[in-house]
Amino acid sequence: MRRIPARVPARVPARVPARIPPRRTARSVVRLTATTALLTVLAAVPAPADARDLPDSYVVSRAPGVLPEGIAITPDGTMYVSSDGTGALYRGRVGSPEMKPFPARGLEDRPSSLGVHTDRRGRVLSVGGAKLTVHDRHGRLLATRTAPDGPLGAPDLNDLAVTKDAVYVTDWANPVVLRAEIRGGAIGPLEPWLDIRSAFPQFPARYWLLNGIVANDSGTALLVASNGTEAVWRVGTADRDVSRLDLGAESFGADGMVLRDRTLYAVLNYGAPHGVYIARLDEELRSGTVTHRLTEGPFDLPTTLARHGCRLYVVNSQLDDPPGRPPYTVSAIADPTCGDAG
Repeated sequence: MRRIPARVPARVPARVPARIPPRRTARSVVRLTATTALLTVLAAVPAPADARDLPDSYVVSRAPGVLPEGIAITPDGTMYVSSDGTGALYRGRVGSPEMKPFPARGLEDRPSSLGVHTDRRGRVLSVGGAKLTVHDRHGRLLATRTAPDGPLGAPDLNDLAVTKDAVYVTDWANPVVLRAEIRGGAIGPLEPWLDIRSAFPQFPARYWLLNGIVANDSGTALLVASNGTEAVWRVGTADRDVSRLDLGAESFGADGMVLRDRTLYAVLNYGAPHGVYIARLDEELRSGTVTHRLTEGPFDLPTTLARHGCRLYVVNSQLDDPPGRPPYTVSAIADPTCGDAG
């Protein structure tokens, strides 16, 4: 999450809520982003142990100022969490309540890390500022890609989605989705791919505030969260066609998201009670219905989430009151859709 501009646009297009969030999250607030987090490829993997044997809370760090933001969990239960406050990455296991610093090289000049994901090769990809970094599981830096300035200036990369042939990245500071091609496992340059203002050209550019991003299993469609418009936008990767995800009259300005088949899990932290919201979507990911609102959990300005087994792991960022108060945690809650078909 990043700091939100103080002035609200005087007029907003029809069907777009006029209220702009006081702070950012993505998956965030005063430096809120959604994150991040959110690997759909991991969602269907069963947990290594019965949920009753797993912790309900995980300590990311006890050091002051960490402010966790993004999260990813691999199929074997390895958990990665990013720090908006320091730029560091942390690693742990779903079976252990304490995480440790991940020895990721090359992050010394990146004061903030937001979205974090892993890919099928076990690589750890994360974004923050203008940088996309790729590490192996031991923390060795494999690649760094730098985003160019956008139409409004310097980039502020928020979250990413990984498909078989590309990495897609949202920019909180610019209404732009960037793309880096994956060919033979190598990740190419990070380049502007879509100016999402095409969906609402009349909406003020500075208020798009892009956060979470997820892709379907085939990589043919993206869902992009926009704090400013309080909506989620569907983007076809073949034609870059942009349309609003229709959830009825629901204001749905998500931060971090997870997409599992046709089930969308999203963290909301403004414009609605904080918590996890779950929607069931149609086959083309164009419309859906919100089926669950989990707002009574142990949340402390949640920014994003990951799914593993039948549990949802929610990052408690404390970004509404930086530097927050240690310990910084991730909360685990039951997935109420577990066992549902699709």
